[in-house]
Amino acid sequence: MRVAVCISGGGSNLVALLDEFGAGSDVEIVLVISNRAAAGGLERARERGVTAVVLGDPDDEVEWIALLERHQVQLVVLAGYLKLVPRAVIQRWQGRIINVHPGPLPAFGGQGMYGRRVHTAVLAAGLGETAATVHLVDEEYDRGPVLATVPVPIHPGDTPETLAARVLEAEHRLLPAVVRAAARAGHPIPLPEPLEQA
Repeated sequence: MRVAVCISGGGSNLVALLDEFGAGSDVEIVLVISNRAAAGGLERARERGVTAVVLGDPDDEVEWIALLERHQVQLVVLAGYLKLVPRAVIQRWQGRIINVHPGPLPAFGGQGMYGRRVHTAVLAAGLGETAATVHLVDEEYDRGPVLATVPVPIHPGDTPETLAARVLEAEHRLLPAVVRAAARAGHPIPLPEPLEQA
């Protein structure tokens, strides 16, 4: 399965995917896309020999579609990509775009809910656990059907930073598992077996 990974920052989930799917794998990461030229993950991709592109206009559906078609992309993975994908792209790759989110959905998703903001809101809610989540992407932030989650316990004295570190570890296990299941099925599917709690 030919995969494009979209990032806005350092790309730690991208690295987890690159580490998981080496030469001879049934998954090939053929393209990394970012809306930010300063995204650290671009250099990480280039170091591994993966084409890395900064979008001229992240809202330009023509640019997106041309890129994805040129690289014959079968699955698009949003891994810390913080903008909405253009509607025409979502429609063209319907059911073939997934996103990893650092909290339980739908309660802790939506526009502006990313990174530290999610962990701060989870802690403020007084929950006993949070989750890393992978879901299908539709036209709204964090609203597509959930494919898989990994529960992450909240410990007494947790801060957004300590919680973020444990959730990120869970994401690094969860995202490759969902991508592998998609490659085997030919399209994204719910994980056949849940991953253990982080």
